[in-house]
Amino acid sequence: MAMKIVLALFSIILVFCNIISGVTGVGVLPLNGKWSVTASTSNGTININGNVPGSVHTALIDADLISDPYYRFNDENQRWIAYEDWTYSRTFTASEDITKKSSIVLVAEGVDTIATISINGKIVGKTTNMFIRYVMDIKSAIKEGQNVITVAFESAPKYANKMATAHTQYEVPPSCPPAVQHGECHVNYIRKEQCSFSWDWGPAFAPQGIWKDIYIEAWDCATLRDVSALAMKSPSNPKLWIVNVTGYINVANNEKIKGKAVDLMVSIPQLQTEHGKSFLITPGKNEAVDVIVNAAKAETWWPNGYGKQPLYNVTVSVECPAFQEKHSKEFHVGFRTVELVQDPLPEKNPSGLSFYFKVNNQSMFMKGSNWIPADAFQERITKEQIMHLLQSAADANMNMLRVWGGGIYEQDEFYNIADQLGIMIWQDFMYACALYPTNTDFLKSVKQETTQQVKRLSHHPSVAVWSGNNENEGALANGWYADVVSKNQTLYYDDYRTLYIKTIMPIVESLDVSRPFISSSPTNGLESKRENWIAKQPQDTHYGDVHYYNYQDDCWNVGIYPKPRFASEYGYQSWPSFETVKKVSVKEDWNYNSNFSVYRNHHPLGNTEMTLQAAFHYKLPKSSNTTQEFIDMLYLTQIVQAMCIKTETEYYRSLQSSLDVKGQGRTMGALYWQLNDIWQAPTWASIEYGDKWKMLHYYAVKFFSPVLVTAYITDGTINVFGISDLTTDTVNVTMRQTVWQWSQFKPLHTINRTDRKSVV
Repeated sequence: MAMKIVLALFSIILVFCNIISGVTGVGVLPLNGKWSVTASTSNGTININGNVPGSVHTALIDADLISDPYYRFNDENQRWIAYEDWTYSRTFTASEDITKKSSIVLVAEGVDTIATISINGKIVGKTTNMFIRYVMDIKSAIKEGQNVITVAFESAPKYANKMATAHTQYEVPPSCPPAVQHGECHVNYIRKEQCSFSWDWGPAFAPQGIWKDIYIEAWDCATLRDVSALAMKSPSNPKLWIVNVTGYINVANNEKIKGKAVDLMVSIPQLQTEHGKSFLITPGKNEAVDVIVNAAKAETWWPNGYGKQPLYNVTVSVECPAFQEKHSKEFHVGFRTVELVQDPLPEKNPSGLSFYFKVNNQSMFMKGSNWIPADAFQERITKEQIMHLLQSAADANMNMLRVWGGGIYEQDEFYNIADQLGIMIWQDFMYACALYPTNTDFLKSVKQETTQQVKRLSHHPSVAVWSGNNENEGALANGWYADVVSKNQTLYYDDYRTLYIKTIMPIVESLDVSRPFISSSPTNGLESKRENWIAKQPQDTHYGDVHYYNYQDDCWNVGIYPKPRFASEYGYQSWPSFETVKKVSVKEDWNYNSNFSVYRNHHPLGNTEMTLQAAFHYKLPKSSNTTQEFIDMLYLTQIVQAMCIKTETEYYRSLQSSLDVKGQGRTMGALYWQLNDIWQAPTWASIEYGDKWKMLHYYAVKFFSPVLVTAYITDGTINVFGISDLTTDTVNVTMRQTVWQWSQFKPLHTINRTDRKSVV
């Protein structure tokens, strides 16, 4: 009854993807909620209820047909789920107010991944990309009264294998992940969360499901499909803030609207400003309409640690007076500028280029970590969980997180919270550790994905930089797949440039002039561009960013670390606490060398490497009680991880104002790998699955503190550094250096140094 009343009134306020959408005269019929989920398996037919948004796995959990997917070896024991073809279906009632409209579409904000969608037995569309919102014309399929919608999924691993087999021209590596990951093959052939086929820190579940909102929209005139909003300085007056708003409008194929006027209105109530533009529409011809809003009174948004984060609510509406239709979207913006500075260094005979971020004309050392998906099943991630993780980053004095390219473009709530907390986002596009096909269908899907995601995220002040991929330039340059690529290097190099430089980059640069774009991470930046986008050595410390891992040498020795311009990945593994591990294991697993312990670490020789690092400075646990020895070893790995990353991070921070004789140094960023976990396992995370801080995160609060004193020994010399991120003058700063000998309480030396000049 309530639904019929709402539809009849035709004045609806809905929340889709955390962007408030208001409609008047435009019919909207939500399809979220309970669906039927079915499959014909070798063990019989399964027919259960499932929630949308949701996945097959969580539906099976809710139906008590499977146990916790994270329990012991269930990631492999439950792999049969990924290999079945599942169907979602439900009925819905469409009133005449919906069916009489000129344009009726099904909007699927996110389908994971390969599916055929039908209404009343008629196919209305197919999906092949998890990261695309699909809009399907259903005018000829829907009817007044009861309707049936089905979403028939195809197994993602089977589809990926099918696509790889069909790609007969040449191999696109890698074919399969290392055996230690217990994963699935050919994930690079499917536009799906790449780590859902496994990674060296995560499981392979390859979920299926409708993972975002799904609804029907109907209108006679025009509806607002997308809005992009760039808060930036006016090109004609650098002292003036503006918001450059573009409304992307779907126009009905209705001859009655020919020559009718439509208004695009933009209002920012906190700034007491409203601007609009009227334009004539043509039936069936979609429009992109720009409106520039002056925001002279806007306050500047700053990253965490540098100031406040004022946000301004924006309402964008498309109004069609002749049909009494109005469709609005509400979101917020923040006003800041961001630059990625790659300039020659000011020293005489410098080598390379700088690589640092300047926000609001303030040079900043970026302190932070890397973000991975917080769960293998996105529907289980709550706003509270995202808030806890991002607040934990802010509490550790971080000002940047890198959204890594093997996961997902995060949900809107992630970016909303990052905006509120001042966490800058280095945003990878979702391509990681692989080469990719560049056939026509694949590139068409990439174009849609890139366009939609840039439009969706452009209004967030937290998003600081777009990055084309994770490690794929390095994969080519460093010969990861040399046995394949060497057969036709030109072909594979051209494919790389086709995907990232000729397809993704032009779309980003056309839609977003307010942020920098880099082609990969790591990359040499402008030097990679000079070398036709694939540098001979993408990890050259004189340019760009580096990823660095070294598990064999003593991590307390700073001499093993590079002197990069920017360290965007580095890290060491540790186990989560016994409290966390205990939830997914049994007593026979509580041994460092048990089948479970070995199986759970997807990084080759990971447990051995942790033991090696521990042995450099600590006695390894030994006890007649094997469980206690296991507990002690887990704890020791956290100590080792914390000390290793503390040492490396403080070393990078100490390099920000110096160059060595080889022109290395001037490091202006340290983003350790990784912030969070996807499940309970030994990984590089500083926060366990379940949101408990590891020891590393407590250390991060200190080694990322705005003012830091750090020391290390090189060649028998103690090097002491005072480091400050403060932007205000401080006077009479005293640094006291005391040297002790372990065998006595009296210090050997005490040195006080006071700088009575201002220190920034």
